[in-house]
Amino acid sequence: MNEIGKVYSFLKDLKKNNNREWFNAHKDRYLEVKALVDDFTQQVINNMAPFDPRIANLTPADCTYRIYRDTRFSSDKTPYKTHIGIFISPGGKKSIKTGYYIHLEPGNSLIGGGCWCPPAPILKAIRREIYDNIEEYLEIIEDPEFKSRYTQVGFDLLKTAPKGFPKDWEYIDLLKPRDYTMLAPVGDKFMKAPDAVKHIVSYLKTQIPYNRFIDYVFDEMEEEKD
Repeated sequence: MNEIGKVYSFLKDLKKNNNREWFNAHKDRYLEVKALVDDFTQQVINNMAPFDPRIANLTPADCTYRIYRDTRFSSDKTPYKTHIGIFISPGGKKSIKTGYYIHLEPGNSLIGGGCWCPPAPILKAIRREIYDNIEEYLEIIEDPEFKSRYTQVGFDLLKTAPKGFPKDWEYIDLLKPRDYTMLAPVGDKFMKAPDAVKHIVSYLKTQIPYNRFIDYVFDEMEEEKD
């Protein structure tokens, strides 16, 4: 077992005691968990960088989210998240470009990636890129290794065809997502295994062609601005 077991143990206890009094009384334990997550994140970065050099200079602070919830506009007023989110993207965790996502949550851990909630002009451009280059896109998402891990690509689907595209197109369902992301649920044992980083990187490597395909849209739009 690696040190992530301690992270899961803390998250389980936090879920039972999601209040500021308990958290403050166990602040030292949280700081230990944060240090373990930072080390874990750095290991993933270091092991992925040879395959995606764009992320080589990232730090854990660039990639990890705060545990404190923003409750201002939520009916759920519990102050803390009961999961750990890690988003490794060349632009950091706030980037709208593609990246690699790791979700640590007892009973609900996963490995994901892609582009989440892109602005409307970029979303339209992504759909156009898929439409115009459908053979290349199909080759990526139907790759046997990719498909065995990411059984669904694209979430938050439109009910009908997006505007500007023929409704009777054979692959119209591929243009309906609002989020061009992929998710692979994994068990707690997977994340707590001694060689977890090795296996996580194996999953993330299969995302590289997909992310490059989507990021081409961002790069093209940035060039048009210059």
